[in-house]
Amino acid sequence: MAVKSNHVTIKGIKDGLVFLLDDQCEFEDLLGELRFKLEHSHQNILTGPIIHVDIKLGSREVTEEQKESILEILKQKGNLLIRSVESPGLSAVVQGKPPIHTVTGIIRSGQVLHHNGNLLFLGDVNPGGIITCTGDIYVLGALRGMAHAGMEGNSEAIIAASYFAPTQLRIFEMISRPPDEWETREFGMEFAYLKDGAMQIDKMSNIVRLGRDFNVFKGV
Repeated sequence: MAVKSNHVTIKGIKDGLVFLLDDQCEFEDLLGELRFKLEHSHQNILTGPIIHVDIKLGSREVTEEQKESILEILKQKGNLLIRSVESPGLSAVVQGKPPIHTVTGIIRSGQVLHHNGNLLFLGDVNPGGIITCTGDIYVLGALRGMAHAGMEGNSEAIIAASYFAPTQLRIFEMISRPPDEWETREFGMEFAYLKDGAMQIDKMSNIVRLGRDFNVFKGV
């Protein structure tokens, strides 16, 4: 089926791509061409490494359902990370996942590390050390101190560590005082999350069960 090519323009910028979507054509025609271009055109840039994408809808006003229709098509390409959607009613609304800030070192007793956003800490959190975050916390090391994720209302935040032996975990407003058996747990990376108002601990390999918008490796 032939598809006209004047409704979707893809432009490269310094740090990603801009999708310029015609604001005068029928919405279904716009979706049709967007699907076509992603499936049959620009394969050299749409199958490589992660690319940040900004979507510009011109003067077209879209509903939340229409916006999701556009995003669902773009998400079919796993290397496209939607950064923003711009329209009269959606001014630069960030849609992509928040970036993960990386810090390395050792958090010793009495020290506090705080970050606004998601945090990857490469090192150990010693007893008496505190790590706090408004987003997720990932500790690539031993967590033996206190960790508080989702500080400003994010009940979906998680806390993950290579070795779990915390003095206390907090997610949003929920506090978990770990049992004495922490030190005897099976070694392996685990994560804490909230489910039905209670804190749960699970193996990192089961994180996909949360149903979050993770990119999942399925093998060949």
